[in-house]
Amino acid sequence: MFFQKKRCIAMLLAGGQGSRLKVLTENTAKPAVPFGGKYRIIDFPLSNCVNSGIDTVGILTQYQPLELNEYIGNGQPWGLNKTHSCAQVLPPYERHDKKSGWYKGTANAIYQNIAFIERYDPEYVVILSGDHIYKMDYAAMVDYHEKHNASCTLAVRSVPLKEASRFGTLNTNPDGSIYEFEEKPKVPKSTNASMGIYVFNWPVLREALIADEDDEASSNDFGKNIIPNLLSQGHKMMAYNFDGYWKDVGTIDSLWEANMELLGKNPAFDIRGDEHSKIYARNSALPSSYIDEAAKTVGCFIAEGSEIYGTVRNSIISTGCSVGKDALVENSVVMPGVVIESGAIVRHAILGENSRICRNAVVGGAYSSKDKMTISVTSKGAVLEENAVLQPGEML
Repeated sequence: MFFQKKRCIAMLLAGGQGSRLKVLTENTAKPAVPFGGKYRIIDFPLSNCVNSGIDTVGILTQYQPLELNEYIGNGQPWGLNKTHSCAQVLPPYERHDKKSGWYKGTANAIYQNIAFIERYDPEYVVILSGDHIYKMDYAAMVDYHEKHNASCTLAVRSVPLKEASRFGTLNTNPDGSIYEFEEKPKVPKSTNASMGIYVFNWPVLREALIADEDDEASSNDFGKNIIPNLLSQGHKMMAYNFDGYWKDVGTIDSLWEANMELLGKNPAFDIRGDEHSKIYARNSALPSSYIDEAAKTVGCFIAEGSEIYGTVRNSIISTGCSVGKDALVENSVVMPGVVIESGAIVRHAILGENSRICRNAVVGGAYSSKDKMTISVTSKGAVLEENAVLQPGEML
């Protein structure tokens, strides 16, 4: 089979378990978690690829892959199903040399798919994560990488010092070249945080992956091993500063916050964008939503196929949902297929797909960011019985 040579391809790491999202990822891979009413988290990096002119994407799946694999399909929603483009799902597999099986880390996942990359003989490989919400032009980052004749370029953003220990942090020279990198340091020396988005020269990355795999002491991780090793070997590494919206939605609070940041006249993240920054998604053909004349809606997203008879304020109502008469939904994320029956009250919550809040039940309440967690959450298909109460921060 003939594979067209590519200047650049992307490898999208989408196999994480997402344990910090707790009940939302018990049966769903984190990149497949719904977001923003009609999207899934993975729609954002995939759409960024298409909008950046990258038409070949390897998608590395592992944990609970069925729903995610079905969702990606042949890549048609993102225009990645054409003659010389693809969205290729790459699960773990067994090989004759036994250096295969379950992905042991981010670097090992790419190592196990060297053969896929070599089909396209690319000059550059972009490494992406499947659990971030943002819009970014990867082509501009690749051009920056090429202009500076770097071996590797890291997308970087400034974060508050108190949050820096959650990231790989780095220090740079005046020209943007990196001279120091630490993965999740206990005492950060810098507020320059790696976003987990990398551009590599393919020959450099290939050699680094093979050496890393041969190192029995390695964690097989980009942040812990590949990046520090290349830096210590003297490779030129550049920081590409990104100042747009970007959020790691790996926790309940951050997922709720990112959804809330879509709302309002001047949202923190404008999901609509323009012709060159559209977010594409696989969506079922559903009828227009119905909002009853007695219903009240204020500052909401209401996706297609929903029926609203009660009151909805400052909330995301996803596809195919129902809010009954005299029900109240406030400051909440309602995922696809949820039924909220008459008289129910939902505040500061995330309701998982196809869950049901029965008559006069109460979910959540007051929210304080000082608390450890005050967002109430229901899992996929959960049922909160009539008149039952799910307290702030509790899960069902």
